[in-house]
Amino acid sequence: MGRRLRKGRRVNGILLLDKPTGISSNQALQRVKRLFKAQKAGHTGNLDPLATGVLPICFGEATKVSAFLLDADKRYLGSVKLGVRTTSADAEGEVIETREVGQLDPAEVRRVLASFVGEIEQVPPMHSAIKVDGQPLYKLAHQGIEVARKSRRVHIYTLELLRLEGDEMEIDVRCSKGTYIRTLAEDIGAVLGCGAHLSGLVRTEAGPFRLDDAVDMATLEHLGEEGPEGLDEFLWPVHEALENWPDVILSEDAAYYLGMGQAVMVPNAPTDGWVRLFDKQSRFLGVGMIADDGKVAPKRLFKAD
Repeated sequence: MGRRLRKGRRVNGILLLDKPTGISSNQALQRVKRLFKAQKAGHTGNLDPLATGVLPICFGEATKVSAFLLDADKRYLGSVKLGVRTTSADAEGEVIETREVGQLDPAEVRRVLASFVGEIEQVPPMHSAIKVDGQPLYKLAHQGIEVARKSRRVHIYTLELLRLEGDEMEIDVRCSKGTYIRTLAEDIGAVLGCGAHLSGLVRTEAGPFRLDDAVDMATLEHLGEEGPEGLDEFLWPVHEALENWPDVILSEDAAYYLGMGQAVMVPNAPTDGWVRLFDKQSRFLGVGMIADDGKVAPKRLFKAD
């Protein structure tokens, strides 16, 4: 049997979507994929329906770097409701406890926030996509089933108090992948002694990408009425996702052999780690890794348009 032909356009690049509230990351992905009439697309990490903010969507060859964006650090603005705990640790859950908040001292709140900076252990919430025995936790939670979850080590790089008014607080968080901001909000409330849940969330950074550079769904839908080609101007080059990696410029011969899957020796190349690969014409060829013998080994190569 022949290979099944993919429907849609061959689109390559990264779209920075400002995900709207009220839909899942996958729902946002499917809407965008339809607007672009793209053959292949994938997103780079879940944002809860409650959350908004930057959601990089990779098209075509860019899906080869989606794992790197998934592993990248993130930054969030979180709105925290003090004095109220919910079943899901966010505003979508049912209220399970309310307490008096009282008059909080901002200096004390900042000391509490500082205690969460660094490597910490987090227990994932039941309302999450993590699977146990093949079942997503959120499906079990919707059935009223709660199971034991192993704690996970995450890293909070910075955690700043932006606003504290009565029973409402806003925080700015820079963190590693896998950090649950609603769990962080709930844990902060526990230390403060009043309980809390996450009432709103905006992802402002995902790896090298910033919310200021993202486009909203309404703009895409409006411009998409005239055809998908006009949307391509919003696509970022694939190599932008890896802006902090060193570049290796390959000679014509080296590019040829590397394209055949062979490791090559490149003068003045880095001594270890991942690298971006370019030819002499500054065309992005893919990503590689420095092998133990100092050669540049191809890892993910990209087809030319």
